[in-house]
Parts: sequence; structure tokens; C-alpha cells
Amino acid sequence: MSRRIVVITAGLSQPSSTRLLADRIADAVTSQVSARGEAAQVEVIELRELAQDLATTMTTAGMPTPAVARARDAVSAADGVIAVTPVFTASYSGLFKMFLDVLDPDSMTGMPVIIAATAGTARHSLVLDHALRPVFTYLRAIVVPTGVFAATEDFGGGESDQLGRRVARAATELANLVVSESGSVAGFAPHATPQRRSGTAVHPEITDFESMLADLGQ
Repeated sequence: MSRRIVVITAGLSQPSSTRLLADRIADAVTSQVSARGEAAQVEVIELRELAQDLATTMTTAGMPTPAVARARDAVSAADGVIAVTPVFTASYSGLFKMFLDVLDPDSMTGMPVIIAATAGTARHSLVLDHALRPVFTYLRAIVVPTGVFAATEDFGGGESDQLGRRVARAATELANLVVSESGSVAGFAPHATPQRRSGTAVHPEITDFESMLADLGQ
């Protein structure tokens, strides 16, 4: 069975340390999922490439562009998400928040998520718990216990081994959730199955415009 992992990365430069960290976590998750006898299919959403589409979506009453609709569908259909943002003004980037704002509120219900962030200094490491974890909790996602923060010195410096251990631990926690089964017997107790939607599909029971005009005698 193949599991779908979506990577949301909000790095603005190219090359980007945020993308570098996202790729490192994705590789670790792929290895951990494979170690459990499953395959992992990784799809990366580069928010830098969606910047204009996100602005258009937000200024047209939430009507998604085709690119934003594809990204929303990918997130809601994923088995797990890796979300990585650079730190701006002691929080996640504005581009990262714009993407979360255009998601359907039910798109990540019950979804395992790794939160990660990059910054120039380790003084911003608390951004994981005071900004990222609350926003994904609001979306009813399941955030793994280990968040991954990487300052500049973590890439290739003396702290690189510690970063590798954090990445491996977070990847293990996500893989355990992605491949886990409920183990419950159906019918013995009420079971709330997470319902996810991207918000891009037309509701099947919606009345089309022609029928509405006919009802008005026009």
C-alpha cells in the first residue's frame, strides 16, 4: 500500500534552507514508512510558486485558482503532512498563513503532521510551540510530539548531529501514525471517522442557476 505524504514548504529564496529541511524530513519519513512495509509517495507544495494565486484567491471571496485548488485537494487527500516555514517576526511567514487560511477547516481533520521551522538563530525555536502547534490544533490535525527547528548553525555545523536526531525522531512518530490501523471492531461502539474536504468541489445537492430561474418563473 502506498501512503501519500504532502510537504508544505514556505521558503522564499532559491536555494532555500527551509526547502532543504523539508527534503531532509521527507527522506526520513519515506525511510520510516518503507521500514514498516509500506511505500510512500511524496508531493511537495512550494508556496513561493503559489504566492500570486493565493493573493488572487483571497481577493476573490475565496474562489480558488486552479493551482490553489490542486494544492487544497492534495492536502485533504494526504495520509500525512510535513509543514515547514521560515520564521518572520517571531512567527510563521505570511505566505504560510495565507495558505492555511484558504484551506477548508475540515481538510486536515485527524491528519498526522510534522511541524518544522528555520531561522537565523536558535532564539526563535519556541515558534514551534507558541505559533505552529496551536494553528494545526485548531485545524484538528494530529501534531507529532517532536517538532523540528533548524537554525543556520544546524546545517553542516557542530549541531548537525542533533538536527539529524530530531528529524529521525519526528519521522518515526509520523510514520507510526501514518501506517497505524484503528484495531477496533466495527459496530461495537460509535466511531467518528474523520471527514476531510478540500472545499473545491461543488456540493451534489446544490440547485443549479437554471433551476433557480425556473422556480422564479423566468
